Amino acid sequence: MTTPFAPGHSHHNAAKTALLFGALWAVLLVLGALLAGGTGNSAFIWVFAGIGLLSTAYSYWNSDKIAIRSMRAQPVTREQAPTLYRIVEELSARAGQPMPRLYVAPTETPNAFATGRNPRNAAVCCTVGIMRLLNERELRGVLGHELMHVYNRDILTSSVAAAVAGVITSVAQFMLFFGGGGRDRQGNPIAMIGMLLAALLAPFAASMIQLAISRTREYDADEDGARLTGDPLGLASALRAIEAGVSAAPMRASQQTENVSHLMIANPFRGGGMSRMFATHPPMADRIARLESQAGVR
Repeated sequence: MTTPFAPGHSHHNAAKTALLFGALWAVLLVLGALLAGGTGNSAFIWVFAGIGLLSTAYSYWNSDKIAIRSMRAQPVTREQAPTLYRIVEELSARAGQPMPRLYVAPTETPNAFATGRNPRNAAVCCTVGIMRLLNERELRGVLGHELMHVYNRDILTSSVAAAVAGVITSVAQFMLFFGGGGRDRQGNPIAMIGMLLAALLAPFAASMIQLAISRTREYDADEDGARLTGDPLGLASALRAIEAGVSAAPMRASQQTENVSHLMIANPFRGGGMSRMFATHPPMADRIARLESQAGVR
């Protein structure tokens, strides 16, 4: 029997996300101050910011179309996918939200993702592989997770983070190209070295903060999705099955699949070692442990 859906978090991931955004903006401001001081012109930072915001606004507004097209997914009706349709219809009604459009992607790698700028312009996509692999209880857990990404406005969160990180990278590249700035190039060598180090380290810091934001939102979607379905162990079981399924049949990496991989419920590519450090998803064992704790198992 499911418990009534109650939005909100028992942990502090929302505050953690705000702090991470603060750190991201701090990196940008420091880099901007160094660039303005080195060149004597602060206009560059606004040019890069404008370009980054415009490109991100386009991606955000068309996020559902871009992701669906990248996976070559096709829309499905109630008659074509009755179980998928029934579960999403039920969970959307329980959350008091509009039902998203449903798609199926023709890949055997088990995975799913949700996208869209708001609940009224959202889409949920499952791969053929995940629908074959999971039982109905597990699929329900996955769909609850994906719906909460939409209801928590995670596409907006990730878009803003990507915009700021992109501006940081552009500013850093500009600083490197001009060798550390105009006035300091023939002035203080220590200041020039400091600017070059900042230009090298800032994109790495921005990427790590962006990844931390993404991982935090995954934990949120796990917890809220389990609350929506009333079954944390169903999602935990699904995550175990997906991890094994991806290991057996990983998705083939391409520009299209890499562009949408951060939206998926699990990393669709086989990876280990250093690649885990730069993964957009938290470790599966940690996610499962949190869900078991939510269910009172630990």
